[in-house]
Amino acid sequence: MEQTFMKERPILPLMLSMSLPMVLSMLVNSLYNIVDSFFVAQISENAMTALSLVYPVQNFINAIAIGFAVGINAVIALNLGAQNQERADAAATQGLLLNTLHGIIMTIISIAAIPHFLHMFTSDSEVIELGIKYSRIAFGFAAIIAIELCFEKIFQAAGRMTATMIAMLSGSIANIILDPILIFGLGPAPKLGIEGAAIATGAGQIVTLIIFLAIYYSQAIPVRVRSKYLALDKGLCKKLYSVGIPATLNLALPSLLVSSLNAILATYSQAYVVVLGVYYKLQTFLYLPANGIVQGMRPIIGYNYGAKETKRVKKIYLTALLLSTSIMLSGTVLCLAIPGQLIGLFTTNTQTIEAGTTALRMISAGFIVSAVSVTSAGALEGLGMGTPSLMISLFRYVVVIIPCAFMLSRLIGVTGVWNAFWIAELITAVIAYFIYKNALSANCG
Repeated sequence: MEQTFMKERPILPLMLSMSLPMVLSMLVNSLYNIVDSFFVAQISENAMTALSLVYPVQNFINAIAIGFAVGINAVIALNLGAQNQERADAAATQGLLLNTLHGIIMTIISIAAIPHFLHMFTSDSEVIELGIKYSRIAFGFAAIIAIELCFEKIFQAAGRMTATMIAMLSGSIANIILDPILIFGLGPAPKLGIEGAAIATGAGQIVTLIIFLAIYYSQAIPVRVRSKYLALDKGLCKKLYSVGIPATLNLALPSLLVSSLNAILATYSQAYVVVLGVYYKLQTFLYLPANGIVQGMRPIIGYNYGAKETKRVKKIYLTALLLSTSIMLSGTVLCLAIPGQLIGLFTTNTQTIEAGTTALRMISAGFIVSAVSVTSAGALEGLGMGTPSLMISLFRYVVVIIPCAFMLSRLIGVTGVWNAFWIAELITAVIAYFIYKNALSANCG
């Protein structure tokens, strides 16, 4: 099937046509994250605390599945751009096989480790019990998530964004509908509490996978999973992992960051742990849509790089940066204008709302400049340059913010943690731009 539209259509209309379905999907997914946390918060503040503490492990599991799928996406797009159909199909087939294996392994490890992990951050027996109940169900869907994400990235690499949007929207909407039914026992459903939230999450992933499979087997797409490519190819696997491992680490680093910040904040009050958990739910309304722009950009920039359209690659990056910046600007305005109302969605505790209001205003100062880091890291992944992308994320999530948060918390108290966010974003934005420019110059001239 002809894919040359990726190097022939004007860039802005092409970017919008590829990105807007993903942005819409990410917005609905963000809404699901907010709704999920909103309903869990109605159980108790301890339930919300448990969800906040489980988040880093859950994010790490998703990071492994998504990160490797990003590697699949990049390798497919590069080979489609180079007109190498067989290699693209082989990447899809072997990527699906390997990511399924990753999901199975993560289910076993994470369920075994979660009790020990929770004990590191709290001694509250109720919080630990709620965290274990949620985790054992949610983590059981890791293999399903891994398979679903493979099909998502296969469809995206082939430019089939509308199909991806339909599948993702279906799963997110199923999550939103099932959350209150299973948590509170509406109608004939039993009241399952926090376990109901975990089941609703898994059920939504299953719905998404079913939609992907239905579209895959009913329509022709330019990339196919074929049994003749099941025997692993060493060179191809190396390429998949060369992008997939850095992409996984990029996505997993926020888990390290959240765990580190939780350890710092817990020395002041458990309420600050809740505030951080609420922030990470709210920020999905910005960073998931921005990720939608990146997802639309990856196959385009990868295809054009494979087709040796260097000037077009540079224009694609700048267009994606402009679109991401506009999203971050809108988020900054909201967080400065109504921070108390946003935090109040998740708690009625006046002290927590007051602390969250202060935190949100400080953190939001770094939103706009973070567009540079987000776009640069995503562009490098699309170009198959996983290591430079990882360097950006290391600066953003580890090298700058964790030491900064620790030192400032010792100097000015808990507000030092919140100020560390915008300081890290500003420093990383400068570094990210130069890393991207140097990597592009070295490989494209």
